[in-house]
Amino acid sequence: MAQNADLEAIRKAQIIDAALRTIAERGCANVTMDDICKAAGLSKGGLAHYFKSKTELFKAVFLEFFQRIFLRSDLTMSAFDDPLEQLLSFDWLYNARDPDVETGYPILYDFMSMAVHDQCYRDIFRDWVNNWVKLLKKAIELGQTHGRFRNVDPESAARTISAIYQGMATRWYLAQSEHPTEWAVDSVRRSITGLLNSFENSR
Repeated sequence: MAQNADLEAIRKAQIIDAALRTIAERGCANVTMDDICKAAGLSKGGLAHYFKSKTELFKAVFLEFFQRIFLRSDLTMSAFDDPLEQLLSFDWLYNARDPDVETGYPILYDFMSMAVHDQCYRDIFRDWVNNWVKLLKKAIELGQTHGRFRNVDPESAARTISAIYQGMATRWYLAQSEHPTEWAVDSVRRSITGLLNSFENSR
């Protein structure tokens, strides 16, 4: 039984990886189950054994994508001891040659367009944002234990910082000629540092 479970997990991972690549290249609206079968090297029956519908597969793909980005973000932050550097540690989001960036933005924006009209996708997005907020909030609270980030409400500041990253990323990715990498990295650092300093100086 354990061997069968391991094989099923491997097959599902192969399918999800194939679907991630295919969706990133073509967009959800242009991807069929046949396309994913070909990319995964499976028959229709083989794919249907693991995912009964395109909707079921796409939801699994988005959940896996968000989980991967979250785990990478957590690992990136943990490489820094300084809480401010933890909050500023996402320069890789603006590296066009990064594999997660190459596939990630097409996946993210396709997903967001679907979330406009689908509550299930909105719930997935909300959970992903909340996971980001928890990471950022933890760094702010760590700083506060060392006397930094005074007068900062960790929850509110973490949500604002998360929104700063997302907003800068959107401009950088969709209008990169006017919003180059240097602009994105510098703007994020200035915005987050300025936000935290404004709280520090509020009393």
